[in-house]
Amino acid sequence: MSADERSLAIVVLAAGKGTRMKSDLPKVMQPVLEEPMLYHVMRALAPLGPVAVIVGHGGDVVEYYLDSNWPDTNVLWQRDQLGTGHAVMMAKNWLSGFDRVLIVNGDMPLLTTDTARHISDSHVGGCSFATFSAEDPSGYGRVLKDPRVRIVEEKDCSEEERALTEVNAGVYLVDVPPLLKGLKELGRDNSQGEYYLVDILDSFHRMGLPVSAIHLDSSDDVMGVNNPLELAEVGRILRDRYLKGWMIGEGVKCIDPSSVWIGPEVVFKGEAIIYPNVQIWGKTEIGRNVTVESFSVLRDAVVGDGSRINGYVRIEDSSLGRQVKAGPFCYIRHRADVSDEAFVGKFVEVKKSLIGKGSKVPHLSYMGDATLGERVNIGAGTITCNYDGENKHKTSIGDDVFVGSDTMLVAPVKIGDNAMTGAGSVITKDVPDGALAIGRARQRNIEDRRGLMKKKSGGGDRVKQ
Repeated sequence: MSADERSLAIVVLAAGKGTRMKSDLPKVMQPVLEEPMLYHVMRALAPLGPVAVIVGHGGDVVEYYLDSNWPDTNVLWQRDQLGTGHAVMMAKNWLSGFDRVLIVNGDMPLLTTDTARHISDSHVGGCSFATFSAEDPSGYGRVLKDPRVRIVEEKDCSEEERALTEVNAGVYLVDVPPLLKGLKELGRDNSQGEYYLVDILDSFHRMGLPVSAIHLDSSDDVMGVNNPLELAEVGRILRDRYLKGWMIGEGVKCIDPSSVWIGPEVVFKGEAIIYPNVQIWGKTEIGRNVTVESFSVLRDAVVGDGSRINGYVRIEDSSLGRQVKAGPFCYIRHRADVSDEAFVGKFVEVKKSLIGKGSKVPHLSYMGDATLGERVNIGAGTITCNYDGENKHKTSIGDDVFVGSDTMLVAPVKIGDNAMTGAGSVITKDVPDGALAIGRARQRNIEDRRGLMKKKSGGGDRVKQ
């Protein structure tokens, strides 16, 4: 391990239950912008050095998430939750390979890389901890600096100390060798019977090492989350951060930013117009000059340059090419691919299908497990009958095909280039190139409809009362 690699380790404390969340999910797995709270912490800290996460309550869920999404993370178990100091004890063997450690709570999703780096750069040795000025310091440990820097828990404060507004943020930057020595000296002689990490400051003072408070300008970055109200609040703050970044950085235009929600993995390639009440989640990519109208929801979608998504469109795990028009009221899902200049219109569902360049599915249709060539026109009410009760089957439609309204394409079936189907047809056999396929009963006109109805009823004229 090189000197740089040895220099800084990060320990994230993520073993708590989060009782006030009133949830079966571990606290750090509570969703913020459709990602676990822990995701946001990891995203901020991973660029700074190796990370170890201390897990406990619901640890199997947390460990699975980390293995799947942050495979380089070291997962360490705290089987018994005996306080923050005890949690750090679980990392002592891993920490022995490093010079310094940044210790962060896993319920701080607003922490940024810049703030964490500022704390690291401000460290002068010994033990440093982050502080901020609180408008309402209730519940926080107060920071005292005379005659020496220390933290006094609120319950132990005098009236004068209670009036102080600089409080402990719960983020520490500590030299590892004296930390490991100090952990051995921690006791649990307190009302909770736990090992408190804050008590480590006394050990550093006894060793004659510096203890420093690093004051942060913003309390948002170190805001902890303890209940559903705070969870919603950090979601709004993060949403605003991401939107501000895209609006300033790429020229994204949001008509009402307060009603738009985007996830942290969303990417805008350039200018776009986003109407009110739009949601964009997952690894969605939005091209240049795209418009997304109100009440549309995009998740893991790719939208090409110049495309327009009208209102009430849902797109999931699918891609739209350039100059595509979609909606209103359509559903594009399950690896569907809508090619350049195509149109998916009103009350249309496209599932796991390819819509070729310039093709149109204007209204009231279902395209499932289908491949449409270029310049295809699908008449209203057309569906691909792709499921036989046991298996899904494919429909293949060539270039320049005209499918008449209310056509049932019973898969597996193939429609050749330049072919046409008659309106109301049920197509069960392949249609050759250039052919017209009509699959419906011959129309029969029966004269004297009223007389026929009298015969069926078995009687003569009705007697008027």
